[in-house]
Amino acid sequence: QVQLVESGGGLVQAGGSLRLSCTASESIFRRYTMGWYRQPLGKERELVASISSSGTTTYADSVKGRFTISRNSAKNTMYLQMNSLEPEETAVYYCNRQGPLRFAWGQGTQVTVSS
Repeated sequence: QVQLVESGGGLVQAGGSLRLSCTASESIFRRYTMGWYRQPLGKERELVASISSSGTTTYADSVKGRFTISRNSAKNTMYLQMNSLEPEETAVYYCNRQGPLRFAWGQGTQVTVSS
């Protein structure tokens, strides 16, 4: 069973930046399309960015131009660079496969953006 561990969250002021990391227990990033998701308190989880096995990236309209997804397959790690953060982006951020077949969710990493 693949285990996913997210890290890098924290408290940042509006306009600030954070870099999130997702480390997998197995070599998966060249096999699956992986995504970063976020779930604000009391709301649904949403996909914000994804990277395919071939390296093609896609972004939700709300984060285009501000977030960058990348990976280091040798380190079994995926990243999400988040710039110009906004208070409404306060959420728990998770990584997982994109699509209906998911790995077990990790604990996520809390991102809090203060105004």
